[in-house]
Amino acid sequence: MVERFNGRISEIVKDTRFSSSKELKSTLKNYLKVYNYHIPQKNIEYLTPIKKLKEWQEKQPELFKKRVYDLSRLDI
Repeated sequence: MVERFNGRISEIVKDTRFSSSKELKSTLKNYLKVYNYHIPQKNIEYLTPIKKLKEWQEKQPELFKKRVYDLSRLDI
């Protein structure tokens, strides 16, 4: 999963011309949000990484120091 994520990031960096390091940083932050909140992953039961973390936190809350929030929508 990490290798696939890194591959996608490297494609963005290779295929895009950035006018500044600030623009690069902003693009990478935005992609990270899209990846974590909106792209379901086959190897985690077609859930997004955040949804899988929330599910895991509900089953084993003792493993988490902070609450996992789904910032893509109203978090109930």
